Amino acid sequence: MNDHGFDPDAAAGEGSGIYGLPMAPEDAHVVIVPVPFEATTSYGGGTSDGPAAMLEASKQVDLFDRDTGRPYQAGIAMLPLDQQVIDWNGEAVHLAAPIVEVGGAIEGDDELESNLARVNEIGDQLNEWVAWRAGELLDQGKLVVTLGGDHSVPFGAIRAHAARYPGMGILHLDAHADLREAYEGFTWSHASIFHNVMTRIDGVAKLVQVGVRDFSNRENEMISSSDGRIVTFFDAELAIRRDDGIPFARTADEIVAELPYDVYLSWDIDGLDPTLCPSTGTPVPGGLSWNEAIALLRAIIRAKKRIVGLDLCEVSPGETEWDANVGARLLYKMIGFALRSNGM
Repeated sequence: MNDHGFDPDAAAGEGSGIYGLPMAPEDAHVVIVPVPFEATTSYGGGTSDGPAAMLEASKQVDLFDRDTGRPYQAGIAMLPLDQQVIDWNGEAVHLAAPIVEVGGAIEGDDELESNLARVNEIGDQLNEWVAWRAGELLDQGKLVVTLGGDHSVPFGAIRAHAARYPGMGILHLDAHADLREAYEGFTWSHASIFHNVMTRIDGVAKLVQVGVRDFSNRENEMISSSDGRIVTFFDAELAIRRDDGIPFARTADEIVAELPYDVYLSWDIDGLDPTLCPSTGTPVPGGLSWNEAIALLRAIIRAKKRIVGLDLCEVSPGETEWDANVGARLLYKMIGFALRSNGM
């Protein structure tokens, strides 16, 4: 990015883009794909408003970062919200609501079974759209960021990255394992993202999960029977290590050591302590502190591994700007470390 005429220390200008940058997507190295979709959210809602809220909150973020320097100089831009995705979300949320209300127990109800089929069809369409968008940008040499929405939305992006970086690993920060099969009947549920990834995408070699503290018996069995392809650092185990006086930096190094060279970050903001994201759809007590989450990114740099792509999901604005503020700042750190891992 040419700094000529742009003052990174000034307030964001009127009409500026994400982080107040005067940057068009075609000129940026980092392109953010907003996906305002949350059809299968089964508890709290509002994550479809996350991308717009984070766009506004990002304009309060100072652009110099102590860890990564000046990520903005690479050029960061966010695509406009796509009306097709907005329309899909509106239709799918309306159709899914009565299914969620009965916990997916719809057998024999022709209307709800039809609703379910259509929501799953919309999920298929959304996945193709995200995969196309991400793939097109990857082929242009961009660092692609997918911004949810709920945690179902990155499936297409992960597929696109795995096709170009076969053997990559995923570093998954989350309160939930997200390994349920078709939760409440929804094939593309936010609770099923990594069941789908690990059973449908051949290019993903390993899934390393951090902060998980809410999971089902079957999810636990899937982890245990994965022959090491899924490695989960449960939140309770991380807490015990803290109690035993083990520095988190050492734990972070052990986590990152489980990953291959190419790393994709898939972070649900509810992996953090819920004081940092109180409005997220499914908050759970526990989780990583802000500094522990950043320590994971530092560990990737120490291990000399490469971040090839990333997503951040489940930011719900709530009644204040706090969640969006934390989300925008976390995203900037993730982008900065991704650029640094690529030598930029």
